[in-house]
Amino acid sequence: MSKIESSLDKFFAKLAQLTSTAKTRLCAIWEKYSPLLKKLDYAKVKAFTIKFKYRILMVLIVLYAASKAYDYFFPAADKAGGPITVTTVVVEKKDVPLIIEATGTMVSNSIVDIRPMITNTVVKIHVKDGQEVKAGDLLFSLDDRNDKANYEKLKALADDAQSQYNRAKELVAKNFISKAGLETSAANAKSAMAAARAAETQLSFDSIRSPIDGRAGIVNVFPGSLVQASNVVTTATSSTATSSVGAMVTITQLNPINVQFVIPEKDIPIVLENQLDGEPLKVKVTVGDASKKVYEGKVLVVDNQVDPSIAAVRVKAQIPNDSMTLLPGQFARVSLVASDLKDVISVPSQAVVINPRGKFVFTVDKDGKASMMPIKVVYEYQGSSVITGIEAGDKVVVEGKQNLRPGGKTREAKADKAASSPSAAPASPAPTPATPSATDKK
Repeated sequence: MSKIESSLDKFFAKLAQLTSTAKTRLCAIWEKYSPLLKKLDYAKVKAFTIKFKYRILMVLIVLYAASKAYDYFFPAADKAGGPITVTTVVVEKKDVPLIIEATGTMVSNSIVDIRPMITNTVVKIHVKDGQEVKAGDLLFSLDDRNDKANYEKLKALADDAQSQYNRAKELVAKNFISKAGLETSAANAKSAMAAARAAETQLSFDSIRSPIDGRAGIVNVFPGSLVQASNVVTTATSSTATSSVGAMVTITQLNPINVQFVIPEKDIPIVLENQLDGEPLKVKVTVGDASKKVYEGKVLVVDNQVDPSIAAVRVKAQIPNDSMTLLPGQFARVSLVASDLKDVISVPSQAVVINPRGKFVFTVDKDGKASMMPIKVVYEYQGSSVITGIEAGDKVVVEGKQNLRPGGKTREAKADKAASSPSAAPASPAPTPATPSATDKK
């Protein structure tokens, strides 16, 4: 009780001292300005007040509203209450990859529709649906009996013509025939050999082989099917028959596989400038809406024309497909690493404050006092913004800024946790690195 009484005595003594000081100052002010009040003509003041009472009232209302507005938008530091708990990061200069995001389609690096060169009947099918094949593998055998017989006939004639030419050379050496006869024999031999080679080529059309490495699609013909040159091979199944139109089979190269996408016209200079460096641009590709696997590859070519209808240019990139899980026609999301932003300031996007006067961030000095700094957002991507307007080493407020005012006092959110837990995290962790995108350019 003695401590409480002592505290009350001190309080009342202090209050009495303040009251006395206030009275002294008021008396001094009265003594200074009271002579001026005696000189006023109260009749004129009263008449002026009555005449302009509405204007005077309006001025007072405006001044009062302006005072309240100023207190609301610019509260004094001593009125803001205690320190505001915030979370900050110390910004540093670093290199940030510039990303161009796009959507595209998976396309085969090479795809071939297998069609017959002659009209014939399928005798044997050597490939199965979905089979992996190599270049030169036999796919189909056609009925070659007629072509084989024709080749053997012409080959025999060519061999005979060659023998006659060889005999003619011996006879010319002995002067039994003229040189004109030798030339005729040589021409006959060449003609017969050419006919034999043509027949051999015709015979080769009966054995259809794969021109590339890849995977076979669905086989559209059956043994006994009649196929025609440059055609029209069908597949339409009814209750009584099956007919075909299209390719006998399609061979598709799946590894490596390409992705084709478009980039906006405004980003073309960035891509072309970095291609001139000689190093191919890199891409990261995800396929499907729920896919979490990322495939990495490189840009093969940027098209030589801009499509004016969409103001974009086509780009083709190649990615490995060792697992054969990617197929042509699939929807793909592509991130193209166009270039690097050198020595830039990157902060979490949630640190950026937007109001009618522009974009700002709150910085905190060594005394914990907050300041509002105007900035410009250069690029923004996946929760990270590259900005200008602050310097490396500045401490930027990330969380807690909604209750913060310029000049307000702050305290680090993790300071209390660190005091209670030795294993608590540091007060100012470095921001998570992220890469901005040119498509999100502001």
